Amino acid sequence: MLKRRITRDIVIIGQQPWDTEIGSNCKDIALEMSKKHRVLYVNSPLDRATLLRSRDDEKVQTRIDVLKGRKNGLIRINDNLWNLYPDCMVESINWININYIFDSINRTNNKKFAASVQRALNEIKFNDHILFNDSEIFKGFYLNELLNPALSIYYSRDYMLAVDYWKKNGERLEPLLISKNDICMANSPYLTDYCKKYNPNSFYIGQGCSLEMFEEVGDTPADLKGLRHPLIGYVGALQSIRLDIELIAGIASARPDWTIVLVGPEDEAFENSALHQMTNIIFTGHKPLTELPAYIQAFAVCINPQLVNEVTIGNYPRKIDEYLAVGKPVVATKTRAMDIFKDHVYLANNIQEYVEHIKSALDKDDTMISNSRREFAKLHTWENSVQEIYKILDTVHSTHLPFSYDFE
Repeated sequence: MLKRRITRDIVIIGQQPWDTEIGSNCKDIALEMSKKHRVLYVNSPLDRATLLRSRDDEKVQTRIDVLKGRKNGLIRINDNLWNLYPDCMVESINWININYIFDSINRTNNKKFAASVQRALNEIKFNDHILFNDSEIFKGFYLNELLNPALSIYYSRDYMLAVDYWKKNGERLEPLLISKNDICMANSPYLTDYCKKYNPNSFYIGQGCSLEMFEEVGDTPADLKGLRHPLIGYVGALQSIRLDIELIAGIASARPDWTIVLVGPEDEAFENSALHQMTNIIFTGHKPLTELPAYIQAFAVCINPQLVNEVTIGNYPRKIDEYLAVGKPVVATKTRAMDIFKDHVYLANNIQEYVEHIKSALDKDDTMISNSRREFAKLHTWENSVQEIYKILDTVHSTHLPFSYDFE
C-alpha cells in the first residue's frame, strides 16, 4: 500500500500581518504548512484610520508604497510561501452603530480585499484553494462567497468578543461567520466548545510552540543574583486585564520568606499597584526573548496567576509550555483551557491553594518529574498541531478534499 501526497494551495488571512513584531500562531502555522503545501499569507489591508493616525510609521509607509505601485505587494518568503500586502485601502467602520450601514460598507471593504487577493492568486496560479481565516471577523466576513474557496476554515485562538473592539459588532457577526465556514478549529477546548455552538464541524487542534530555545539556558541573570531564595517567578507581559494583582500580593504577604520575581513590561495598573511597595516582590522590567530561558531556569517554581474572565478563560497559555520545557514545576490558575495540563501542573483557585501548591512543588520536585514535564512540553509542537489540521481535513472532507490518499 503506497500513499501519495497531494499538494494543496492554502490562503491564510488574519489579524496579524507577516511583519508583526510579536509571536503569531498564524505565522507559525503558515510556515509549518509551507513545508508540504503552497501557502499565501495575506496581511490585513490598510484601513483609513490607521493611515491617518500612523502615516509616518515604517510599516504603514510600506503599505502606502504598495498602494501607489512603488513596491510589489507580493513577496516570496520561501519556495512554497508568499506574503501579500494588499494593494487596496478599506474604510474604518467599527464606530458605525446602524447594522445595515455597517454591513453595506463592510461588504464593499471585503470586495476590495477579495479583489486584491484574487489578483495575487492569479499571479501565483493558485487553484481550488483552502481559505484559512484566523479570526478576521470583519474584513473576512464575505470572503468565502467572494473568493469561492474549495473549503473554508475558521480558526479561533482567543475569545475575541471579550475585547470591546470586537464585541461591538462581533457578537452579531462572529457566530454567523463560524456557522458559514465548512470547518472550525480552535487551540483550546473552551474555544472548541464555543465554536460548536454554531458549527458542529468544530475541532480542537492543540497549540504549537517553538521551544528549542528553552532547552538550553545560560547563566543566572545578574539582577537575580543575591536575591533571597526560593525564587517564585512569572515571565510575560504584566497586564491587569489578564493577571490577578491581588493574588500576587496575597502570595507575597502569606510567604514573606519567598521572593516573587515578575519579568516583563507593566501596564499602568501594575506600575501604580501596591506590589511595588512589597519588599519580596521584584520587577525586572522587559527582557529580550533570548534571555527568558535563563530567568525561568533560575526560578524554583513558575507561576501563572491569571484572572478568570472572558479574556483568559479560553486562552491557551503558551508560557506554561515554556516553563515545562525548562523542566520547572508550575502553579497556575485553574481554567477550562488548563485542563490539558492537569497531570503536569498544579492548578489553584485562590491564594491559599497557590501557597499550598507552591510549597508542595518546592518539597516534592525531583529529576524524574522534571524530565516528564520536558517530554510533555515537546508534544506541543507546530508540526503536531498542523498534523491535527491535516487529519481533520482527511477525516471530515476526505471525499472531495484529501490531503493524501491511498491507492494500490
